[in-house]
Amino acid sequence: MAETVQEIRSFVAVGDSFTEGVGDELPDGSVRGWADFVAAGLATAQGFPVRYANLAIRGRKLAGILHEQLDAAIALRPDAISINGGGNDILRPRVSIEHVAERLADAAHRIADAGIRPILLSGGNPSQVMPIGAVMQRRGDALARAVERRVGDLDAPYVDNWADPELRDARFWSVDRLHLNAAGHAHVARNVLRALGHQAPDGWRDLAAASTAEGPRSLAYYREFVLPWLGRRFTGRSSGDGRDPKLPQLVEVEPIA
Repeated sequence: MAETVQEIRSFVAVGDSFTEGVGDELPDGSVRGWADFVAAGLATAQGFPVRYANLAIRGRKLAGILHEQLDAAIALRPDAISINGGGNDILRPRVSIEHVAERLADAAHRIADAGIRPILLSGGNPSQVMPIGAVMQRRGDALARAVERRVGDLDAPYVDNWADPELRDARFWSVDRLHLNAAGHAHVARNVLRALGHQAPDGWRDLAAASTAEGPRSLAYYREFVLPWLGRRFTGRSSGDGRDPKLPQLVEVEPIA
């Protein structure tokens, strides 16, 4: 007997730059990203509008995501809440992977206890294109394993983008080599929709990216991206300081014609 696909009429996303959509910049300067694609994909697959909010703020560590976004997301009473975090934590010199995993799993259980379906997902793996790839690979592997061990009792998908070998290709990453580009975000959305029992709309696989991480890292790359990133780390600043959530209230997303 085929498994019944759960209907999702409202969806809220929480997280950092990955969930905000950084790397998938639109001509007006705003960002799109995988969560926007998922909302549109759900509406298209189900044949009716889906109400969608995105509380993500770039640069947020997991503590900030949980403190600023989780209660607000639950208060919106959606059918589903996606949660991703920890990527900025594991970039710090010192981090407890087990502590990050425990807090992520606790958040997923809080969502479920509120009668809302959690969608837990890992970010893509940039280790093959970024300068500190070996460290990122080791810590990301450990975090993905630790989270998966803690959420096996949940009746909810864990979308492991980190382990997706295709998503590691440089053509899916933006020129900063840390964030997915448009094609990468669309790929993540396909993974999420598949985990929810739906197929992505036609044409997403051919989505053109404005920039990719293909080619060697140049001195200009280090000046434009690496040095500012190091400067923020040394001074305790974040790229999201002073920013508001991307889409704080539920709005209707129509099916793709």
